Amino acid sequence: MGNGTSIGRVRGLGSSHHGAQHWLVQRFTAIGNLILVIWLLASLAFMPGYDYATVSTWLAKPVSATAMILLILSTFWHARLGVQVMMEDYVHDHGLKFAALAALNVVPLAAGAFGVICVLRLALGAH
Repeated sequence: MGNGTSIGRVRGLGSSHHGAQHWLVQRFTAIGNLILVIWLLASLAFMPGYDYATVSTWLAKPVSATAMILLILSTFWHARLGVQVMMEDYVHDHGLKFAALAALNVVPLAAGAFGVICVLRLALGAH
């Protein structure tokens, strides 16, 4: 058994060889999210208090700020990849699919940028 008939590959119905990269990136971001969420939970568990001053002092440390920024970026990237697959599979109207995928590129980018700016403001001392 192969990847379909020869005529199917000629007509563009065969393998496009792009799905593996998308699948791998989604798995890599999932592994990164798992590691970073475990770090976040451990950090929060050992934190002496959860008031604004304590959390902002913790987030002002370079390792904490960097890991939090990586967590934000990885989470939004992973979510974008997952929602993209869902939209490609279940939205059948081409105009609606185009609009949904365009919005899909804007919303995670804006939310991720907002999260990164918030962490940077706290890390750089703008309380």
